[in-house]
Amino acid sequence: MTRQGGLLGISRSGLYYRAKPTSEEDLTLMKLIDRQYLVTPFCGARKMAARLGSQGKRAGRKRVQRLMRLMGLRAVYRQPRTTVPAQGHRRHSHLLRDSSITAPNQVWTADITYIPMARGFMYLAAIMDWHSRYVLSWCLCNTLEAYFCVEALGEALGTGTPETFTTDQGSQFTRDGFTGKLEQHGIRISMDGNGTYSDNLFGERL
Repeated sequence: MTRQGGLLGISRSGLYYRAKPTSEEDLTLMKLIDRQYLVTPFCGARKMAARLGSQGKRAGRKRVQRLMRLMGLRAVYRQPRTTVPAQGHRRHSHLLRDSSITAPNQVWTADITYIPMARGFMYLAAIMDWHSRYVLSWCLCNTLEAYFCVEALGEALGTGTPETFTTDQGSQFTRDGFTGKLEQHGIRISMDGNGTYSDNLFGERL
């Protein structure tokens, strides 16, 4: 064991370590955090702990921080800008306010996020179903050109067709190449209000 640990660069005690299962109390807190995060994704560990306290569940900031890290959740706030409107592109109204999403393929959504690399960023475009939260397709690119969003859309449309497609007002989603493909399939186009992240909360959360 000592020889194997030395070859792998692992301490001998590490070879015997067994992770403890998550306690029932932590699982309950994680469910509450998950539910609250859907409503207030901008809350970090400190604010999340305060909101849990107002619901009668006392938990310290460090504990909430540990659980949020375990769940892969972090506060949504402005990062490198991926939503850049383009002059002259047609913008569509937001059609989903007060709508009830009750079935798959009723509404699809697309969003772009960035992935920090050793030098610069990679950009990830993902298309998901609002009802099931299932990721239908995704595409990576090292620039914010529109073609990688169109590629992701083409792949997703190979699996089905939604009634409505919602995005932000970024130039990648307002270009003819993207909106034209939606119109060819008879899909209604909905776009978020300017600067309103909550209009596409599930996409933002993903």
